[in-house]
Amino acid sequence: MPNVLLLRAPSESPDRYEAAFSVAKYAVSSVPVLETVFVNSKALADVVGSESQYRGVIITSGRASEAWATAVANLESEQFGSDAHFWSTTPFYVVGKSTASVLMAIQTAHPNSPLCPVDIRGDSSGTSEQLAKFILGDLDTLPPSSEQKPFLYLTGDKNRDTLPKILQDADVELSALQVYQTQGSSTFSDDLDVILNSSSTQDPDIWWIVFFAPSAAEFVLPVLRRRFRLDSDILPCFTSTLRATRVASIGPTTSVFLQEKLSIRVDAMASKPAPESLLLAIETHDKVHCKNVASP
Repeated sequence: MPNVLLLRAPSESPDRYEAAFSVAKYAVSSVPVLETVFVNSKALADVVGSESQYRGVIITSGRASEAWATAVANLESEQFGSDAHFWSTTPFYVVGKSTASVLMAIQTAHPNSPLCPVDIRGDSSGTSEQLAKFILGDLDTLPPSSEQKPFLYLTGDKNRDTLPKILQDADVELSALQVYQTQGSSTFSDDLDVILNSSSTQDPDIWWIVFFAPSAAEFVLPVLRRRFRLDSDILPCFTSTLRATRVASIGPTTSVFLQEKLSIRVDAMASKPAPESLLLAIETHDKVHCKNVASP
């Protein structure tokens, strides 16, 4: 029974990827590769704790919403006048209902604070591009007195330029503030060892390692090389002290990065970012190349 190691945090319970492989009789584990940390907290607190100078606030991720929530919580002891309306009249534009729900929870937690988002718009937008178009269509609803003000755009360290470009091409001014960044998990090595030490498969030397995105690959590679053999074209003999592996990727971008940038052979590629697609790619390879495959 081969192991499948998913290099990402489980997204829900039960996780769809883990469930799919478990049903197919693979021993599957997930290990978080990345972690998010807040940055520029003081700068954000200065903005949040002052009267709004912006036409609106643009938030495209739950993490950016959490950064705002943290700032509000840290400012809870501050004294504000009963007539303060710092942010209650400023529209917040968001991607997705999950992002909106984080903002709405701020008001629930701090019902008397003037720092909470109240006017939340655009949550039916599924992408930054859709939100940018929504904002352009919503400009006429904003007070004429706000026309000269910029939009505050809360970002991470890996935001694409799609939304800023659409808005700036329409002469909409943005003031960007990075409030979080993604970095390698500080516990990845230890978390991985817990999984490896608890493995009880019949053939512990056979491991599938699944890469989901290029951003995490370089970070985890040194750790993986100390525990797995990644580069051989043929599975090594089991006398090796390193575990034999096969590598799978999600999509062509990750596959090309692994092969061309990191010189790692990719044995299977999921054509779509879906559990069924990944399982099919791995099962197909196992049936063709391996004697020891998962039971049907």
